[in-house]
Amino acid sequence: MIGLVGTSRLLKALADETRLRILNLLAQEELSGTDLMEILNMGQSRVSTHLTLLKEVGLVVDRREGRRALYSLLPGPGTALWDQVLQENRSTPEFARDVAGLESLRERRRVEKRAYFDRVAASFGEQLLPGRTWEGLARALLQLAPRGRYADLGIGDGLLTLMLSEVAEVVTAVDLSPEMLAQLEARAKKKGIANVETVEGDIEALPLPDASHDVVVLSQALHHAREPLKALREARRVLAPGGRVLVLDLLAHTEEWVREKLEHVHLGFTEAELASLLERAGFETTTVARAARDPQPPHFMTLVATGVRPT
Repeated sequence: MIGLVGTSRLLKALADETRLRILNLLAQEELSGTDLMEILNMGQSRVSTHLTLLKEVGLVVDRREGRRALYSLLPGPGTALWDQVLQENRSTPEFARDVAGLESLRERRRVEKRAYFDRVAASFGEQLLPGRTWEGLARALLQLAPRGRYADLGIGDGLLTLMLSEVAEVVTAVDLSPEMLAQLEARAKKKGIANVETVEGDIEALPLPDASHDVVVLSQALHHAREPLKALREARRVLAPGGRVLVLDLLAHTEEWVREKLEHVHLGFTEAELASLLERAGFETTTVARAARDPQPPHFMTLVATGVRPT
């Protein structure tokens, strides 16, 4: 119940053609005062006066978006009465013209957005864009990954391990370095992550049971192995039938300094070498592709390879 006074004010608000047109437009979508001025071809003060009155009687509500105020219909006691008025006037020429004006506004927005992306297309990859990070993309894609038992072999800084924990039932982190594992445990504890378990061990002789995992990941780890084939065979051994291996490693390069400075045993792999290693290790449905090139010299290229343990 809105009372006699409230009903009287509501009826007065609905007795104006311009306010009815504004309500009809807001029934289509949320609009700013500038949008309404464009569609109705009216000045700011006139549109603002009508919006203020509609807010006072509880038909319209506004919210801030940066410097703009956006208006929309407010469900309430007056909704039923307004719905009846709307139905009775939906086919009037005034409403039809306004809806056509709204569609013109929408088309202008589409054209302006398309023009922006056309204008920056050539340099889009070099621009600093909010939220455009490889970590963000990786986290998003991980949401499509199967939930199961993961093994991360050669954890490095542990970032990938923690990301995998977001989708996995459990992640087993294997590394030769007890300090690396201790750092990972501390970071996991700080973040409240409880499904990461650490195991000290060599990726070429995994201290893990046969067929104990659904996905095995070797991210920039295979080039540290003395015998990469042995590491991949170990990955196959600990995978359940139908399980998948994911390898991220470097494309073959000639930067000898990484052997001494970064303890790399191999200077990356060619696509053919990595595919052959996976097949010789017993994986099927193998794929190898170039994923990304470092923007900074010496511009290392990353390969992404996958394989499936036969069922």
